[in-house]
Amino acid sequence: MTDTKPIRILGVGNVLCTDDGLGPYVIKVLESRYEFPGGVEVVDLGTPGLDLTPFLADARMVIVIDTIRGQQAPGSLRLLRDGEIVAAPPPSRMSPHEPGLREALMATEFSDSSPDEILFVGVIPESTDQGTRLTAALTGAVPAVIDAVIAELERLDAAPTQREPPAELDIWWE
Repeated sequence: MTDTKPIRILGVGNVLCTDDGLGPYVIKVLESRYEFPGGVEVVDLGTPGLDLTPFLADARMVIVIDTIRGQQAPGSLRLLRDGEIVAAPPPSRMSPHEPGLREALMATEFSDSSPDEILFVGVIPESTDQGTRLTAALTGAVPAVIDAVIAELERLDAAPTQREPPAELDIWWE
């Protein structure tokens, strides 16, 4: 990896609302299974709203992991890139953090600090009711989310190395 701008992998979601905790959950799995090269930042952001802007600014690549509304079955994976995120009509608000990504990207446009690329890795939730464990549908989607993240890092010549053995998985909120 020769670019000096960071690559950021951001897990977004509320760990107290069942499947909405997907982003933080995937971050914990990635941290337990992989070591990332310098310049790759792996961050659990919780529910940042517009506080997301600094994490998008001046990055080579940003990968955001979260749940997303959709008509597909729970656990279905949706990948959105760059302009697809901002070009879509504003969604009805599903959670307090949902409006943050679109607005934060627009804020980076105004300050001329937009990430070079962005990939939104979204999964259709089964439930966002109060609870601290992912549903079976979302737990089953975690491997596909991880595969999408690793494939993107490989494309960017920033592939992580697998930990052998993996570190203990610390899902502190379950």
